Amino acid sequence: CIINGCTDSTASNYDPLANTDDGSCTYPLAIGDIHQGGIIFYILQAGDIGYVAGQVNGLIAAPTDQSSGAEWGCYGPLIGTGTAIGTGNQNTIDIEAGCTTPGIAADICANYTDGTYSDWFLPSKDELNQMYVNLHLQGLGDFANIWYWSSTEYNSNYAYVQNLVNGIQNVAASYSSGTQTASSQYVRAVRAF
Repeated sequence: CIINGCTDSTASNYDPLANTDDGSCTYPLAIGDIHQGGIIFYILQAGDIGYVAGQVNGLIAAPTDQSSGAEWGCYGPLIGTGTAIGTGNQNTIDIEAGCTTPGIAADICANYTDGTYSDWFLPSKDELNQMYVNLHLQGLGDFANIWYWSSTEYNSNYAYVQNLVNGIQNVAASYSSGTQTASSQYVRAVRAF
């Protein structure tokens, strides 16, 4: 008797009764997988913003940089204050609403499209660190060994950056004025799935 189904025990739909593989096996998503326009770099865990029990959700990095020299934003009240996983999208929305300067890091991400997806954003400080740990340190993502912007503001003059050479997070001047020159840093867009 032939019983068709998935015979691979590592698949999420493994059928222990099947004795003939019918090609239907599906596998859980994992960090490093190519998915929905980029590379998965984080799978949401209980306690993360956006986590839903029983679902696999997470964050995807665009496969390439969107800029190699963008300014963060403009002077004003704190507008990108979230640091945690799951706050980068709201930070980007807030930055876009509070700083209408075209071509800044958040604007580049908010306007990025890979031809299919257009819901990209600038990662928060903690999201950027997960890209460093889960992609760059694993040789994935084709990142430059340089500083990248996060969407997290330190104060009205500085925003968080991360050095992908050694993982150090620091702050950099976020806007130009008569007394300071904004830093130009690399930008990598991310999206949630």
